[in-house]
Amino acid sequence: MSREDTCPPLHPETLAIRAGRETSEYREHSQSLHLTSSFTFDTAAQAAAMFMGEIEGYTYSRFTNPTVSAFQQRLAAMEGGERAIATASGMAAIQATMLTLLKAGDHVVSSQSLFGSTINLFNGILGKFNIETTYVDASDPTAWRAAVKPNTKLFFLETPSNPLTELADIAAVADIAHEAGALLVVDNCFCSPALQQPLQLGADLVVHSATKYLDGHGRVLGGAVVGNDKLIEQIYLHVRTAGPTLAAFNAWVLLSGLETLHLRMEKHSANALQLARWLEQQPSVARVFYPGLESHPQFALAQKQQRSGGAVVSFEVKGGREAAWRVVDAVQVISRTANLGDVKTTLTHPASTTHARITPEARARAGISEGLLRVAVGLEHVDDLQADLARGL
Repeated sequence: MSREDTCPPLHPETLAIRAGRETSEYREHSQSLHLTSSFTFDTAAQAAAMFMGEIEGYTYSRFTNPTVSAFQQRLAAMEGGERAIATASGMAAIQATMLTLLKAGDHVVSSQSLFGSTINLFNGILGKFNIETTYVDASDPTAWRAAVKPNTKLFFLETPSNPLTELADIAAVADIAHEAGALLVVDNCFCSPALQQPLQLGADLVVHSATKYLDGHGRVLGGAVVGNDKLIEQIYLHVRTAGPTLAAFNAWVLLSGLETLHLRMEKHSANALQLARWLEQQPSVARVFYPGLESHPQFALAQKQQRSGGAVVSFEVKGGREAAWRVVDAVQVISRTANLGDVKTTLTHPASTTHARITPEARARAGISEGLLRVAVGLEHVDDLQADLARGL
């Protein structure tokens, strides 16, 4: 009798540890690492059948590797998807998705508050192929519906957004997309499957920068796309040919990160909420952006759609760039870096780093002011983080 016949469905915390595990003949308890570029075959006929997909097996690590497969299977299980495809980075995941599903003359509707590199990808690279993008207020369903054109093929949504933590109603946006005959792709980087599962709310695909919370320790780069088998097969064929492949070593590291994801996100969120409430009381802070605060415009939606507010807190200081840079330069505990998702708290000034390469007009539309700072709250003691930020405030 199979395990499925005797056991109830596993909880997400268990899937994060147990899903995707395949042991070798050595019966190792830890996840095995397969550092090889290619695989051997018993016969020429077997090789031919594997390359044609007639039988399962591993052929070449650009597109088939046991360690990468384990990561893909585990993440798909955690997101509630049928299948995942891993990539070299989060941006590679977005690029592979867009280039697979779109062609010249197609139209995209996207939330306007996005990671700067995503905006550059849409405007610069996709624009060169005559793929047009219209940006809308993510929280306004009427704006999504009004932006639809006859050639609209895809909706792209980042929720919570980077860096203002704006939320959109995933289920509502999914309904609008599907009414228009379009697919909905959701960037779930900020929440991870530990806090939010967009596929269960109607999204067609979920993209991840695994570099962030899926790893959780700032060690390696990685990305992934999760969805149903039909869509992921198309993206897999693109990755197989174009080669934005996740390295086996990185997949091995990410697998260990997934094992502690739920514990980390719970503590990240608790620390972030405490820090956000403290920041709201500081006289030099004009505004705090955090979905777990009652003052957040989409607080009610966050309570419904997410398990907690997440780890990222953004806040605007009075005095513009000069005041913001003074805070950045004053910290002694917090890391000055543009990355996020680490156990170590990081601080960045988005207007001069992550969003510096987009136009001032685009920054203004996205709400990226010169006084805005983003804190990705880590696992240190919150009192130490508050004291560190107080030096510059």
